[in-house]
Parts: sequence; structure tokens; C-alpha cells
Amino acid sequence: MNSAPARHVLILGGTTEARRLAEELAGAPALRVTSSLAGRVAAPRLPVGQVRIGGFGGAEGMARWLREHQVDALIDATHPFADTISSHAARAAADVHVPLLALRRPGWVPGPGDRWHSAGSLAEAARLLPDLGERIFLTTGRMGLATFAHLTRQWFLVRSVDAPESPVPPRMEVILDRGPFTLEGEAELLRRHRIEVLVTKDSGAHATAPKLTAARAAALPVVIIRRPPAPQGIPVAETPSEAATWLRTTLA
Repeated sequence: MNSAPARHVLILGGTTEARRLAEELAGAPALRVTSSLAGRVAAPRLPVGQVRIGGFGGAEGMARWLREHQVDALIDATHPFADTISSHAARAAADVHVPLLALRRPGWVPGPGDRWHSAGSLAEAARLLPDLGERIFLTTGRMGLATFAHLTRQWFLVRSVDAPESPVPPRMEVILDRGPFTLEGEAELLRRHRIEVLVTKDSGAHATAPKLTAARAAALPVVIIRRPPAPQGIPVAETPSEAATWLRTTLA
């Protein structure tokens, strides 16, 4: 008697949550899991199981991939600010009639003593900086640094996984590093570079949250860039376990 074929799950990954979900689903006899990475990081942390790297060619290309590889469920576990790929996933899933879930960790919430300034974009964050300070710790990644290139009076400490490309702010020092980071390390970084303002995206990751605690202890202003809205009508899970439960229910 032949057993039923394994159901194919595609995880759009690159995040800690995506890797944990792949680990949780690994070994399930009824599932075949493929993780897809954008390929923007030179040496990405690979999840367990089958991995593809690279773009799809827009929503149409993703829809074609879903059809050709007979995907039964799609989980968008990309970075909360990867709004383009999330939009493509929503369109592709609708075109192919594949169930889609967004896996999004919760955003950060300000606490007592925080001096947060909300910004809707990198450009809005850049407009806020002249009134907040001159020594900026910029942790928004290497993409989008051109937005700050016109700020010639400010000095920037930029931290990213890979080296940024021009155009960049004229007064800048780069640290190549990736989390998790410690509270002690972040506090020392702020002291050593005499940081006056922290700029970050609301990624919500625990691995990079210590910089917020260090900024609070130092009474520094923090510019928090708000997340883009998720595509409408897509169910959302906040943890890999919630995503796995959705998957089991959906494919039952």
C-alpha cells in the first residue's frame, strides 16, 4: 500500500524565526520543507533541510515556482521590513490558491525611561537627526544609507553584516557584525564612540534588543522606524510554534 506523498511547504526565510520553524518541521514524515533565502547576505546562516537562494522574479515568478514545485503551503517568515517580498508572496499565493501565513515576531514596546521618536521611513528618520544629536549609531543595515548621505555635520557609526556601498554619509565608521549582542557590549559601544542618538528599525528581535536597553540606561534618544503594514487579509503568527500549528491545521 502506497503512502500519501509528502506535502511541500515553502518558507520564505532569512530570519531566526524561519530557521527555528524549519528545525521544528524537520523530520516530519508528512512534510517536505524548502527554505528560500534572498541571497543579500554574503554568508547567510542556513536553516536545516532543503534551501534555495535567490529571487523569484517578482510575484509572477514566485507563482510559477509554487506551481512547478507543487507547493501546498507558503509561510512568509522574512524580515518585518521586507515588504516587497511579502507583497509578492501575497499576490503569488492568491494567484495559485496556496494558503499563506505571515510569521512576524512582535514589535518592540517602549518602557519607562525610553526616549523614542517614531519615524515612518528612513527619510523621516534623517529629518529628525539634526535636532537630536551629532554622533549617531545607525543600525538599520547597509541598505538605504544613501538616505543619510546629505547629513555632513553628523558622524555615523554604522553596523551591518556586510560592508555598505556608496553613497554613504561622508563622516562614517563601519562595524561588520551580527547579533546576538549583549547589554554589556552595547553599553560599551555607546560609551566608546560617545553616541548621542540611536537609529534602528522596529525589527522586534531579542538578539538586537540590548541596544535599546543600553540607550535607555544612557538616557539617549532613539529614532524607531515603524514597520510597513503587512498585506491585508493574511493570517499572522508570532512564533514558530504558532506557525507550525497553523500548518498542521491547514494541511490536515
